[in-house]
Amino acid sequence: MTAIVTDWRIDLIKAYHGLFHPPAGAPEAAQGYPHCGDGWRDLVERTFAKVEAALEGGTFRALQIKEKYGTLHLYWSGGLSDEAEAKVQEAIDLAEARSACTCEQCGEEGYLYRTGGVLMTRCAAHAKGQPVVVKPGLRNLHLMQGIGQDGARVISCRRYDRATDTFIDVSPDSLKIEE
Repeated sequence: MTAIVTDWRIDLIKAYHGLFHPPAGAPEAAQGYPHCGDGWRDLVERTFAKVEAALEGGTFRALQIKEKYGTLHLYWSGGLSDEAEAKVQEAIDLAEARSACTCEQCGEEGYLYRTGGVLMTRCAAHAKGQPVVVKPGLRNLHLMQGIGQDGARVISCRRYDRATDTFIDVSPDSLKIEE
């Protein structure tokens, strides 16, 4: 009996056809075909479920999904309401944050490693090179920049919690970082 091998990336594109807009009969040719390891499958699938739920009649097209500097990067275009766009961006931010602490090969908890000039997020079993040293208190910290209602630049700090797959607000003053 011949085993049928399926590719989760093709299955993802077929499941979320309206978000990828692949050419007829060629899901592997979709512009947003994921170029990342199997360990990030779950977080990519969760992201697209959240994106689809957030659309509220708007349009979305996945343009590129790839590993860059050891983390997932997802690029898209479309037309969404401000509320829907905020939900989509939050789903993408969570996926990118989760990728920074998830082994790209197996999905277990991982850390950033550097081998030569290449960064990768790996568990101890799949690690190559040297771990990237992170100052105490700064692991999984994400700085968000935006514009406030008064037009002034606003910076907020959030820490990603892998156990709950959520962000937790952090006071910038508690970090003892100088600008």
